[in-house]
Amino acid sequence: MAQTSITLTASMRSNLSSLKSIQKQMDTTQERLSTGKKVNSAIDNASSYYQSRALTNRAADLEGLLDNMGQGIQTIQAANEGIEAVTAYVDQLKSIANSAYALDPNISTYGESMASYKEQYDEILTEISKLVKDSSYQGVNLLTGGKLTVTFNESRSHSFEVQGDDVVAKMALTKGSAWTPTKLQVPEKTTAEIEIAAAADGKPAIKIAKDAEILVNEGGDKIAKASDGNYYKAEASGAKVADISGYKTSMVDGTVDSYAAAIDNSLTELSKAVDYLRSYSTELGNNFAVIETRQDFTEAMIDVLETGSDNLVLADMNEESANYLALQTRQQLAVNSLSLASQSAQSVLSLF
Repeated sequence: MAQTSITLTASMRSNLSSLKSIQKQMDTTQERLSTGKKVNSAIDNASSYYQSRALTNRAADLEGLLDNMGQGIQTIQAANEGIEAVTAYVDQLKSIANSAYALDPNISTYGESMASYKEQYDEILTEISKLVKDSSYQGVNLLTGGKLTVTFNESRSHSFEVQGDDVVAKMALTKGSAWTPTKLQVPEKTTAEIEIAAAADGKPAIKIAKDAEILVNEGGDKIAKASDGNYYKAEASGAKVADISGYKTSMVDGTVDSYAAAIDNSLTELSKAVDYLRSYSTELGNNFAVIETRQDFTEAMIDVLETGSDNLVLADMNEESANYLALQTRQQLAVNSLSLASQSAQSVLSLF
């Protein structure tokens, strides 16, 4: 049986069409209120939608680069911490070397004390090597010659490289165990006690003591200081010398080993090492500042991109709320109008 079509009056059709239009607008407004966006798909506004999407995608790419920059900063920070610790160790080495340098080679414990200082010195050098190796961060060690690469833009066309240094090799510190002693020239001394004059009239004899230092003049004459405070020829029949201005201390090849020259060389090395460490620390600080500045710029750029994207698609929630209330009012009025139109049609029944 064929379906019978229902005929509506023109007034009812007009009101029904108005209700459908209002409902459609309410659906759109509800979507905007629920999502917070006035453009939710390309259908809403193709130009704004795709522009917003491009900006959002770029911001996301830059967000990924921020992690790389942050890790780069930490890598440099790890290297700088290593440099500061190495500098502290170098200061310890200087203290040990200065103490060793101050030792008197004539004391009986010289060799034993020097051996102890050399051992302490080498222990610190070993610790420096270990500390440098432990200054890596995520596999990159700028203190052993490693290289750090930080990418700055989403197309990866701009990168910043930080080339590390082999810190231990650059300092080139000589081991304490490699310190070579040198023979010192020492004053010539008498080998035995010399009696210059015999006791007379109850007075004690005048003598030159054993190990008294000998003075010599250009003619080779040798004299030494006697017990009466005067100088005499350094022989048993030595005569008193009135003027010693032409004499000087006689020096002979010594038998005393001195490490002073070797330690002095190490102290020079340590001073140069400190200068190098300070210079390299400054270089690391400059690299740190470059990456940190770029990190701040990238964070600001992400904010700009996200704000620009939001401006294209975000809805004005106050406006949309007002629109929804207005549409609800219009919907109620349309329903009432449809009801009135229906009553007009029903009035025909009163004729029967």
